[in-house]
Amino acid sequence: MPTEDELFSAVDALLEEVAQDDLPSPEERKRLREAAGLSQEQVARALKSRRETIGNWESGVTEPRPPKRAAYARLLEGLAARFPAPATDAPAAPPAPAVPEAFTSPAPAPAPVPAAEAPAAPAPVAALRPAPAAKPATSSRRPDAKKAAKRSATTAAVDGRFENGPLAVIDVDDEGQVVAYCVGGLLLDVPAKTVPALVDWTVEEARLGQARLHRYGKDADPVLVLTPAALERYGLPAELSQEERRAGRLSAGHKVVKQIAQAGQQLTQRGFGAWARVYRAPEGSRRRCVQLCIPAWGALPVDEWDDKNDPKLPTMHAADLARFLGTYAERVMTPRGTTAVTGLELMTALRPPTRAQKDEATGEFKQAFNDDALTRPYDVVECEVPDEHPVLKGKYARHHQRTPAEMLMEEPYNWCRPLTDDECVNPYLVAIDVNMAFAAATNGLTVGLNGPTHLTGNPKFDPALPGSWLVDLSHVDLARVRVDGRAVDAERLPSPFTPTGERPTGPAWYATPTVAYAVELGFDVAPIEAYVRTQTGRYLDPWYKRLRDAYVTTMADLGVTTAMGGSEFLDAMARSRDADPALNLVLKAIKATAKGGIGKLRQRNRGQVPYYEPWPALERATWRPDIRAAVLAGVRVSMHRKMLKTAAAAGVYPVAIGTDALVYPSPGPSPLDFLPHTPEGKPAPGTFRLGVSPGMVKHQGTQTVLWAEQQFEEHGGVFNIANLIRTDQSAGEGE
Repeated sequence: MPTEDELFSAVDALLEEVAQDDLPSPEERKRLREAAGLSQEQVARALKSRRETIGNWESGVTEPRPPKRAAYARLLEGLAARFPAPATDAPAAPPAPAVPEAFTSPAPAPAPVPAAEAPAAPAPVAALRPAPAAKPATSSRRPDAKKAAKRSATTAAVDGRFENGPLAVIDVDDEGQVVAYCVGGLLLDVPAKTVPALVDWTVEEARLGQARLHRYGKDADPVLVLTPAALERYGLPAELSQEERRAGRLSAGHKVVKQIAQAGQQLTQRGFGAWARVYRAPEGSRRRCVQLCIPAWGALPVDEWDDKNDPKLPTMHAADLARFLGTYAERVMTPRGTTAVTGLELMTALRPPTRAQKDEATGEFKQAFNDDALTRPYDVVECEVPDEHPVLKGKYARHHQRTPAEMLMEEPYNWCRPLTDDECVNPYLVAIDVNMAFAAATNGLTVGLNGPTHLTGNPKFDPALPGSWLVDLSHVDLARVRVDGRAVDAERLPSPFTPTGERPTGPAWYATPTVAYAVELGFDVAPIEAYVRTQTGRYLDPWYKRLRDAYVTTMADLGVTTAMGGSEFLDAMARSRDADPALNLVLKAIKATAKGGIGKLRQRNRGQVPYYEPWPALERATWRPDIRAAVLAGVRVSMHRKMLKTAAAAGVYPVAIGTDALVYPSPGPSPLDFLPHTPEGKPAPGTFRLGVSPGMVKHQGTQTVLWAEQQFEEHGGVFNIANLIRTDQSAGEGE
C-alpha cells in the first residue's frame, strides 16, 4: 500500500503538470505584478531566479519550467484573486509586440508533390519521441498556447516531418537547461550532452528542417545556431585560435572533432568551422545531416546579415535570433552559409539539375537531367573569365590590363559628371535607389543553359541568343536618339555601353542585352564574332519570384505596401526604418541574397590557389560568368532606358550613378520635386516610379548642391557623389 507521503507527492506532481497550461497571458502577468506594486526584482528573489528571467516571462520570450512554473502559477493565481481584471465592454488591446504577428507566422504551404514523387511518409510521432517518463527527454514550451496550436496545425498540414520549423537556436537558460528556440516562439528542451548527441537528437526527435522547394529537389537539412553559452556547454571554444581562423576550422585533434568520429558521424571536407555539416550515412533516400551555424566564429558576418552601423546579432537574444533567421528561412530558404552562398543555393533548389527517371526497359530508376536547369560545367570562353582563370595562362603577362576587345566588361554604372550652370541653380541633389536592382534584372531574362557556340565571319546579331558579342558600338550617338519625338542632351547622359559612362572607342565584347539595346535605339550593329548558347530558358524566373515575394512581404510587414505611391510611399518608407529592427535585418539579408547570388555566378579566386590554377568554384554548374554579365547589362540598360524617358519628359538629367543609385538636381528635397508626372498626377510612362516593387525606386538621400561642390573641390573632381548621398546609411546596402 502506498504511503500518504507518496500519494501527496503524486498529487503534487499532477498539480505541477496542470500548472503547465494554466498561466495567464504574458501581458496579464505583468498587469498583476504591477497592480500589486511588486518589482521584477522582488518576484525574482521569491522564485530564486533572475530579474531578466521574470522580464522574459512577462514578454513571452520564454516560459517558466518546473518546479518554478508551479510556484509562479500560484503567485499569479493569488494576485488575480486580489486584483481582478477590470470589467469592460470591449477587451483591452494588448500592447504592441516587439515583432509583428506576420514576422512569426509560418510560410505559405508549398505546392503539393505528386503522389508518385512524394517523399516517404514520416515515422509515427511515437517512434520519434521517447516514452513517457517522470521528465520527458524532449518537452516543448509555448508562450501562447492558442497561437502555438494554430501554428502547429498549419505546419503539420505542410509537412509533419518539419513541424517545428527549419532551424533552431541552441542556448542555455538561467537554470542551466539547454533550450532550442524555434520559429513561432516554440521552445524545446534539449537532452543532448555532447555535439554528436545533439546531432542525433536533431535528426531523430526535433522535427526540424524544410521541405524541398521543387518536386525534384532535396529537403533542406536542419540548422542549429549555437550561442556562446551553447558553445561552452558542448566543449567548443568561444572563438577560434589564430591558426584555426586561417584554416577556417577546428584542428583535427580537438576533442569535439574526435567525439564526432567516435560516434560514427562524419564532417564534410570543410571540417568543423563556422558553418559545419555533421552527418551519418543516409538511410535509403533519407538524409541524416545537420548544419551547425556558429555566429561567434563569423558565420553571420555583419556586412551581410547585420547592420554595419548598429550590429545586433552578437547581442540578440536567442529567441529574437530564431525569429530573424527563421523568417528568412521561411521566406527565402534555410541559410546555407553567407547570403551569397544561400542566393546561389536558392537557384539550384528552385531549378534542380537532375531527377529520377524510370528506365522503360529495366524498370529501374536512373538519373536524368532537367531541361530547364544548369546541369554541368561547360567549356569557358576567354573573354568571359576573370584574369586569374587557368584558360588565360600564357595568354597575357601577369599584370596585363585586358582591353574591352579582350574581356567582357559588363559591370554596374560608376559614373559622375560636373553640374552645369543651370543645374547649380537648384538647391538640392536628390538620390533615388532602384529596389532590388539585380533581382529585377533577372525577371524574364533569357540565359544560356548549354555550352558556348563560337560564331565567326561577321555573324548576324540575334537577340534571342544569349552570349557575348564582339561588336563596334562607337558609332552610337545619343544626340541622334529621339524619345517620344523629342531629342535629349547627350552630353549630360552616360553611355549605356560602358560602366564608366564613356563612349566606346572601338570594338568591344558585350552581352546580348547591351547589343539588343543599341538595336532598340535604332542603330545598326555588325558583330565581328560571338560566343552564344543555343539552348536557352528563363532559368532565373523562379529565383526572382521567390526573392520578390520575400521582399514585398517583409516590406508590407514594415508598413509599406505595393498599393502605395508618391508621398504616401515616401512617408511609409521613412517610418519603416524604425518599425522593427529584426524585420529590417531580414530585409537587408534578402537584398544581400539577391546581389550576392548573382555575384557568385562568377566567383573569383579568393587566394585558395595560385594564379592560373583551378579554384573550387570552377567545378560548379552554376559558375556562369556569362549569366552574371547578362544580368548586370540588364541593370545598366534598364536604368538608361528610364533616364532617357525622364530626360525627354521633364528635361532633367542625372549627375551621378553608383551601381543602382542615381543622383538628380532638384528644386526640392524630395524625389517628387523632380520626377515627371502626367497632368493627372501619375508617373510619366517609362520613367522612374516611386514604389516598393523590385525595379521601382525609393528615396535614398538628399544633399545640397553646395555640399557637392565642396566634395568636388576636396577630391579634385575625381569623385562619385552617388556613393555618399544617403540619408539612411543602411539604405540600399546589399542591393
